[in-house]
Amino acid sequence: MIAAVGVVVPVHDEAELLPVCLSALERALVGLEPRIRRHAVIVLDACTDRSREVVHRWTRRVPCAELVELDARNVGRARAAGARAALDRMADTPLERTWLATTDADSRVPATWLADQLRLAAAGVEAIAGTIHVDDWSGHAPGLRERFARFYEPPGSGDHHDHVHGANLGVRGDAYVAAGGFAPVTTGEDHALWNALAARARVATRRLPVVTSGRRAARAPAGFSGFLEALAASGAG
Repeated sequence: MIAAVGVVVPVHDEAELLPVCLSALERALVGLEPRIRRHAVIVLDACTDRSREVVHRWTRRVPCAELVELDARNVGRARAAGARAALDRMADTPLERTWLATTDADSRVPATWLADQLRLAAAGVEAIAGTIHVDDWSGHAPGLRERFARFYEPPGSGDHHDHVHGANLGVRGDAYVAAGGFAPVTTGEDHALWNALAARARVATRRLPVVTSGRRAARAPAGFSGFLEALAASGAG
């Protein structure tokens, strides 16, 4: 049974979207059973805007939250630093009873996001890849929303999917450590971890969606924003 939950959110110049992200995360943390220890780590990576001020206000109000700073401009390093800090805080809990979840600063998790992950963990699941819903398509080319839907949810796909997003991942502590954690890469750290967990009890489910920004200005090279741009340019789907 999971006894401790750590949540990691990497941040690079996200002052505009952070308040909504953190409010949603707070609801998910509060939604856990009282017996569950919880700790949120917000990792500021090379921020030059007001992100630190936003996070500092939040961590002062939320006792189970921590701010970590680095200057790597590397989302893999940022997620790894956050996971390391969370595991350190929960070091007195066995790794097999610890759960790590990660989302993004431009995303909003549902109130039951963590509780739903723990229900799957109680059934023996060691890693979870959830899906994303784009919040606003207005800045994109006409037809991209429909093109993305055909690619992302093809007919007959059911609950299972083949997508991996750092905005919606969960993994048991011992599985995370055995897999080597997040790789220090600028893009694709989520896929690398998921692939390293191939021998574990993984579930890729559409039942835990997270709302994410549809902005065109990318924070990570070849990240989700870049994927949308490429999809629009290709006309695929």
